[in-house]
Amino acid sequence: MRIHHLNCGTDCPFGGALFDGRSLGPLGHLVCHCLLIETPSHGLVLVDTGYGLKDVHHPHDGPDPRITKTFRAMLNIQLREEETAIRQVEKLGFKASDVRHILLTHLDFDHAGGLEDFPHATVHLMDKEYRAATGPRDGFVPYNRYRPRQFDEIRNWKRYGVKGEPWFGFEAVRDLDGLPPEILMVPLPGHTWGHAGIAVQGQDGWLLHAGDAYFYRHEVREPKRRCTPGLRFYQTMMETDRRLRLANQKRVRRLSVDRKNKVRVICAHDPVELERCQAGRPL
Repeated sequence: MRIHHLNCGTDCPFGGALFDGRSLGPLGHLVCHCLLIETPSHGLVLVDTGYGLKDVHHPHDGPDPRITKTFRAMLNIQLREEETAIRQVEKLGFKASDVRHILLTHLDFDHAGGLEDFPHATVHLMDKEYRAATGPRDGFVPYNRYRPRQFDEIRNWKRYGVKGEPWFGFEAVRDLDGLPPEILMVPLPGHTWGHAGIAVQGQDGWLLHAGDAYFYRHEVREPKRRCTPGLRFYQTMMETDRRLRLANQKRVRRLSVDRKNKVRVICAHDPVELERCQAGRPL
């Protein structure tokens, strides 16, 4: 299987290096790191979608907009059509209908915005995530993170419970219906109730897309966690269960250290990880 590493959205929050750890100016640089997987017999598979075409062209239309003005300002979101997953799929010579499956780490607005650009795809996610996103959204964070207009046209949902098989010490890892056994869903709740990672086995071992289980490159691959103040604050603000989030982050960190020769770990928003993956450099 061939894996393409895509940036399907750019955020430039005020604070520079206080967020990304390297910017010299007042603005930081965060990405929406998505995967496009070419499978031999199951078509194209997307892991997350970032921002979509409707986010770019109609972000604030209607009484319940696709992205709230609060979060668009907080993250200084840069909505660019060329960064949408559909435009990058087309640039690679494929059609939207070639994407037969979309695997979601979770349904936050910066991960699910492009779902409706692929109407023929089956969307896979944890059942707890679906219920959290489609149920009551009381409170500041639930209202801002889950934007029903991004996914209210989706009909082909495939939802998974918590039963599964062990994988490198993680329990309840799920095979996915209609997909090869080299692609797995790894429950990692805490950031959201139904948050999950997506593991993909390639010729050089496993790749775990950990979604928002961590945000900064130095939170993993080292025994001790290091994180910028901006991303530390953002993770705390967005968490649904602090104990679960930190416990699962610790497990991902331990995996990245103890199994570094077998499993590579990436997250959704670190630009350095994305650059290294796109350049084929080791993490």
